Amino acid sequence: MLSRALIRNGSILSLFLAMTPAALAGDGWYVSLEGGGSKVDSWDYLHGSTAAPAVPSVANRSTFDGGWAALGSVGFSRQNWRLELEGGFRRNGLAQHEAGGITTDADGRLTEYSAMFNMIHDVRLAEGLSLAVGLGAGGDHANLETAVAAGSIDSDAWRFAYQGVLGLNVDVTERLTLFASYRYLNVADGGFDAGGGLGTEGEELQKHTASLGVRFFLDRPAPPTTIEPQPPSLPPVPEPREFLVFFRFNSAALTPQALATVQQAATAATQLGTANIRIVGHADRAGSPAYNKALSMRRAQAVRKVMVQEGVSGSAITLRGVGESEPLVPTADGVREPQNRRVQINF
Repeated sequence: MLSRALIRNGSILSLFLAMTPAALAGDGWYVSLEGGGSKVDSWDYLHGSTAAPAVPSVANRSTFDGGWAALGSVGFSRQNWRLELEGGFRRNGLAQHEAGGITTDADGRLTEYSAMFNMIHDVRLAEGLSLAVGLGAGGDHANLETAVAAGSIDSDAWRFAYQGVLGLNVDVTERLTLFASYRYLNVADGGFDAGGGLGTEGEELQKHTASLGVRFFLDRPAPPTTIEPQPPSLPPVPEPREFLVFFRFNSAALTPQALATVQQAATAATQLGTANIRIVGHADRAGSPAYNKALSMRRAQAVRKVMVQEGVSGSAITLRGVGESEPLVPTADGVREPQNRRVQINF
């Protein structure tokens, strides 16, 4: 039964939570939907009488056609870790049945519902691209309908199940992610009570699912509308100038609004004839300090490249990337703050 399966798996889930306390308070809640293909490995089992155990059971093997699957998840993400509850539906037709060395075409189907707890880590590969690796455990409810030589099976049961998850995520916006996933699902105790004193006792059911899906984050902030300063008029005496250039999450690419700000700074620097321009890159506190320091430097370099293209001498520019160490808005670790994803231009 599912209740016993979840109790057996309780220690595993407790270990997940104990090892990753940060995964429960950070980036936020999400929902995901996905669909794809399902494959079930051939299944060996014995079919016979439960009322007369002395009578030998018949050795059987069933093979399955390719089928389809639909899955949905609700989860919570923090610092590239995700804990989620997943519900799944799979259906595969029977292809062939073998009993006593004789193979025949089979008529029937295997229908399954699953409820799994998953722990997943997203390994960043590049900006907006990550690899998902995870484990899950829970229960699988299978209904097998078929006709065999020793009688018919039309029965269902809950069993303990565990799975491995491998996927590729592509961030489309701060709230929306597209992904492709592969799951290996193993269901224990592959036996069914067929009724009428008949039953089966078989190997574990092993299943493979390949799917495409979409994940939507419910409470990640949308990029703010940033008010950029107007190009300053040339004063009689040169005065210090400061410009702030804001970036999207985990990106060093200039938005059209950010590009306009850099061009304004380049125009002001050219008019003033300044020989000392300081460009300092910053990042918010989502991600590791080392990664954020490198990201802040890439942002500073992107701003410098445009200023040089606009006619500012590269020798007049000094660059620094300070990562998450000098936030404009102080936040807790792991929080995505749009105003901390910036480059400051001073001269």
